[in-house]
Amino acid sequence: MKNSAPPPGTEPGMGRTLRDDLSRTDLHNTLRRDFKELRELFLDDHRKERLAGMGRIKGWLCTVWWLLKAMFFKLTPARRLLFALAVIFLATSFTVNLDPEGQHVTVRTSVLAVAVLLFILMLELKDKLLAQNELEAGRLIQAALQPEKTPTVDGWSCWLATTAANEVGGDLVDVQAYGERTLFSLADVSGKGVRAALVTTRLQAVIRALAPEESDLTRLLGRINSQIYRSTTRNMFASLVLLDITSAIGEVRLVNAGHLPPMVLRGGAVEELAKGDPAVGIFPDVPFHEERVQLQRGDAIIVYSDGIPDAKNEAGEFFTSGRLRQVISGMDGLGAEALGSRIMGAVAAFRRDERLYDDISMVILRREA
Repeated sequence: MKNSAPPPGTEPGMGRTLRDDLSRTDLHNTLRRDFKELRELFLDDHRKERLAGMGRIKGWLCTVWWLLKAMFFKLTPARRLLFALAVIFLATSFTVNLDPEGQHVTVRTSVLAVAVLLFILMLELKDKLLAQNELEAGRLIQAALQPEKTPTVDGWSCWLATTAANEVGGDLVDVQAYGERTLFSLADVSGKGVRAALVTTRLQAVIRALAPEESDLTRLLGRINSQIYRSTTRNMFASLVLLDITSAIGEVRLVNAGHLPPMVLRGGAVEELAKGDPAVGIFPDVPFHEERVQLQRGDAIIVYSDGIPDAKNEAGEFFTSGRLRQVISGMDGLGAEALGSRIMGAVAAFRRDERLYDDISMVILRREA
């Protein structure tokens, strides 16, 4: 007889949950990936270099000790004291005789240590769940601000995509139509997490506010730069590409502020455009330059964030811009959506089970044949 799922609204049994966890085929890979991420988060470069020169057993023991030590200092003062008390209880392991209200009770300190550790774990889990709820709210707001994946522009095939490495992303992909003009934006904000997401939202608002009244891309980018420079700290900046296309005209006007050079696919050959100007938010005044790219029917321009070339596989190898160029070169004749899906599929096949360490974003504009 097959085990039936628990009724809606009820909690599953602990035993059943543990059996399901043990039956997971990716359990080993998950634990290995979690341990690897612990090392990346808690160990600095100096300690990683020291581990590289150690033997297997000594390296493992040092890693465990350094991780415990790093965890100890990350706890709040009250939780540090509780953790120290639990360790003392475990190390001494004596028996405590209690006599509450005339009832004799014997308690071993090892049991008290486990109870204290469980209490600390519950407090840490509480903090994590509260943070996840806030990040989920931020993710929903970002999702609501994202544009249509395949916007309609006469004479063009367009495709937009963005995948966040964490709950909230620091990449911006946007599109807005102004009469016959359509403006596409792709930005990558420095840093990760909530800070980068806030700057991304601010950048999107500034672009949408200024773009309708400014058709000159160099002046538009200059005004965007001034706004971001005034409203962010000096260690926060963003690379940004603006692309302007007009229906029935095969010319793409673009400005590049510190972003990776876009690629152009022409008849199976891939051309990389020139490197751009400084990123926005670094300097108060920057002379930006406009580039014009003429696309024939069937040609495509691909703008992408560094999350694609920086995607890693389990061996620590990067996907690289060179591999991206090879993938693109074999996709002549595909529409923008098919081209984008093939690229994203190639990146996913390369990294397999390895997690994303940076957001992945892409804008593809193809002149319809």
